Amino acid sequence: MKVWIPHDAGRTLLPALPGVELEVYRPPDEPMPSDPAGVEVWVPPFLAGGDTVGLAAKMPSLRVIQLLSAGADAWVGRLPDAVTLCDARGVHSGPVSEWTVAVILGSLRRIPVFVRAQAEHRWANRPNTPTDTLSGKRVLIVGAGAVGEAIAERLGPFGVELTRVARRARPGVHAVEELPDLLGNADIVVVIVPLTPQTRGMVDAGFLARMPDGALLVNAARGSVVDTDALVAELASGRLHAAVDVTEPEPLPADHPLWTMENLLLTPHVASSVRNLLILAYGLVEAQLRRLLAGEELINVVSDGY
Repeated sequence: MKVWIPHDAGRTLLPALPGVELEVYRPPDEPMPSDPAGVEVWVPPFLAGGDTVGLAAKMPSLRVIQLLSAGADAWVGRLPDAVTLCDARGVHSGPVSEWTVAVILGSLRRIPVFVRAQAEHRWANRPNTPTDTLSGKRVLIVGAGAVGEAIAERLGPFGVELTRVARRARPGVHAVEELPDLLGNADIVVVIVPLTPQTRGMVDAGFLARMPDGALLVNAARGSVVDTDALVAELASGRLHAAVDVTEPEPLPADHPLWTMENLLLTPHVASSVRNLLILAYGLVEAQLRRLLAGEELINVVSDGY
């Protein structure tokens, strides 16, 4: 079984498995290591999309694509029916949930303001405008999957009031149709949904208008989940705050108005980019290869865009 992986480190992180031939391929910068027609399992680079997806058409023996990202939006609907697409659900839960807690605390305690002041050698102590605290905040998590649950687990010790929303209702989780009634009672709204036709643009002007004055929006999903123009308008008014790791467009152009918003904490799509990411990712790859060799069902199979 020929398997293409995107990192030399994968050869070290993956044990020798009987019948598995590993080859490293990093498109589009490197030549193909062999004839792609014999590839049965492909692990594309992290966040690969665009032309990379089209390479699947050159792999007639392809059985499985194992993504290293939790999101599969670039791949859904673009693969032959015989190919099983699997995402990296669970791999990014720890890193993304840590990022979420970090930016919530950073936003509430106005850390970006102080960082800018430090760069200007300016003592920005304002006794009459104290920073806020996370304790007691009402947090609405939109997307109650693996990452959403990890976020809830890490926020719990801060004494917050948690409300969860998912595609369908279940015990302790509200259905997405209830969002309009829930948004007005949230101090912090964390969006961690996959990008699908249903979630594209879900955070629009109406969604934002329902959030209370002074509320914080956190986007750890995809940039296209949020209507950028609507977000710019709310931030420009000063009514809301936001912390985002993703934008639309991405990368954000140098002249985009989001760069100058003082009530925005912006990071460049790095929430899951941590030092041990490859260890976590290739642990999943190994588990999937062992399932294939044993004839067992794969996990994290993408169905209906999720």
